[in-house]
Amino acid sequence: MADLRNYQTRMSPAGAQAGAVIDEGLRTYMLKVYNLMALGLAITGLAAYGTFALAVSNPAFAQLLYASPLRWVVMLAPLGLVFFMSFRINSMSVSAAQMTFWVYAALMGVSLSSIFMVFTGQSIVQTFFVTAASFGALSLYGYTTKKDLSGMGSFLIMGLFGVIIASIVNIFLGSSALGFAISVIGVLIFAGLTAYDTQKIKEMYYDADDSTVAGRKAIMGALTLYLDFINLFMFMLQFMGNRNN
Repeated sequence: MADLRNYQTRMSPAGAQAGAVIDEGLRTYMLKVYNLMALGLAITGLAAYGTFALAVSNPAFAQLLYASPLRWVVMLAPLGLVFFMSFRINSMSVSAAQMTFWVYAALMGVSLSSIFMVFTGQSIVQTFFVTAASFGALSLYGYTTKKDLSGMGSFLIMGLFGVIIASIVNIFLGSSALGFAISVIGVLIFAGLTAYDTQKIKEMYYDADDSTVAGRKAIMGALTLYLDFINLFMFMLQFMGNRNN
């Protein structure tokens, strides 16, 4: 019995040291995810405002971007690129995947530039900070909670498909009441997805991954949280934003 206690005593420091290494690796991994996401958001914001400023100073460019068939290309290009990344990530180098993410963030900014024509700048800034605070709290919950959120994730994904279908239907109906309901439900869905995705990204970490695999995981994690943030922001803007006269 004494030998067993002595063995456990000798092994405890080694086990604690291994756990500390894993915790440090996880913190480094998650910090990289958040840094990549934040830089992606910064690129999107700069691209959106820069595109809007160019459109204001150049009516011909505004007409081409917002009122010609090119607007469909601008709207759909980010969607095509995110599918490309999702399917090709395992065959891409880390640098190529990261550059694709930056290009995607810039295209998303160009696509979102029209919000400056619809909503006041002050309400956009206010909504952004409310979204950032909400996102931070929700992501922290997903990172720290011991509760398994996988069941909630399945429910939220089904709800997301429902919101997408309802949004398409409302394009033809033009119902303000339905639009408000979609915005509220969308906020709730992406609030839940933020916590769920954070937990999923955390669980993807594996301390034995090489730098390439870990880099790809961090980029896809950043892309996932980036999409959660952007969608949460856009749905919140629908009922928090003040429209231009």
